[in-house]
Amino acid sequence: MIPLELASRCDGPATAPVVVLGNSLGTTTTMWAPQLESLGAHLRLLRWDLPGHGASEEPPGPVTIDGIGDAVVALLDELGVARAGFCGVSIGGMVALSVAARCPERIERLAVGCTSAYLGAAAWYERAATVRAGGMASIADRILERWFTPEFHERRADTVTAMREDFVATNVEGYARCCEAIAAMDLRPSLSYIRCPTLVIHGADDHAILPENGAAIAASIAGSHFVAVDRAAHLATIERADVTTSLLLDHFVTS
Repeated sequence: MIPLELASRCDGPATAPVVVLGNSLGTTTTMWAPQLESLGAHLRLLRWDLPGHGASEEPPGPVTIDGIGDAVVALLDELGVARAGFCGVSIGGMVALSVAARCPERIERLAVGCTSAYLGAAAWYERAATVRAGGMASIADRILERWFTPEFHERRADTVTAMREDFVATNVEGYARCCEAIAAMDLRPSLSYIRCPTLVIHGADDHAILPENGAAIAASIAGSHFVAVDRAAHLATIERADVTTSLLLDHFVTS
């Protein structure tokens, strides 16, 4: 399998501890805008785009969760960073779990949000086929509806519109191959290998990946901490940025 090359950027003090931020499927590094000021005051933040998302090129072939994780570790190698914190939402959380289980020497602390260790295959292969046939716009409204609660859609319509534009601009093949990576993923057997301090956050109203998936991750990682965030759906780091940013600060800075 051809190694992936991911577009990335760093923000924050050059000498501060590094925390990697992994995006949700169909988003770009801009999804972390609500956290940049608070986290970036204390941490060097390494953000990266999934294959075919944002500034990352269309993948040259099939994609796996482990393969994306290896590409992120390669970014750390380029920066000369031996150990880092790792935070990821949705597929970004899946990648974070993969790295933490397979490369424990590289992960200082771990936080994952609105994610799962296993989701099954059929729906994800179907979604990949749908976007290949009809483009990103064919599923945009259905996906965006599940990212946020109805109240957020009404209150922050400008944010939802901007994120829909990013979603529709995503490379079709990159998105489809990431869907297939999720379809083939089963991280459940490896969760017990994760030993670093771990925070699991989940939107209490997440209907894209149900909260019990996050609770199951926490139950499988010794010493981990699970928090359900009220009035938040799938992109809880955006919808309840006040709560989630505070949780991440406590986990990566003050703990």
